[in-house]
Amino acid sequence: MAIDPGTKTLGLAVSNTDRTLVTPLTTIQREKFTKDAEALLALYDERACVGLIVGLPLHMDGGDGRRAQSSRSFVTNLLRLRDLPVAYQDERLSTFAATESLIEAGVKPSLRKGFVDAQAAAVILESAIGRINQGVTHTPLSPDDPIS
Repeated sequence: MAIDPGTKTLGLAVSNTDRTLVTPLTTIQREKFTKDAEALLALYDERACVGLIVGLPLHMDGGDGRRAQSSRSFVTNLLRLRDLPVAYQDERLSTFAATESLIEAGVKPSLRKGFVDAQAAAVILESAIGRINQGVTHTPLSPDDPIS
């Protein structure tokens, strides 16, 4: 399962067990961490997921900012609730790519907002699966990347 962590939403996507098909799943409207985590973990369990890919919103120069730190904090707090395999995936331009794919699919602008975060999570998951399939198991996203 992949998460596109935003300030207002968590976009989610999943893949099949063979990691050959990625599907945007849903978007969770963020409220409080505990409620957000419960919703996320319920979907994680329902889908029998075996790991979590978390989009890390780095600056274009590769540096961390407030959003990247927020993603790391979310993961730290989530791991306090449950021990899960977690990896970060650089998510630069994932929302742009997601928006472009929705435009190409003919999704009306008024409907895109509801789909773009889950679609961005799918872009993140596809990138992570590509790394895995190429045999790349760890690419540090920053010097202090403790989880990957």
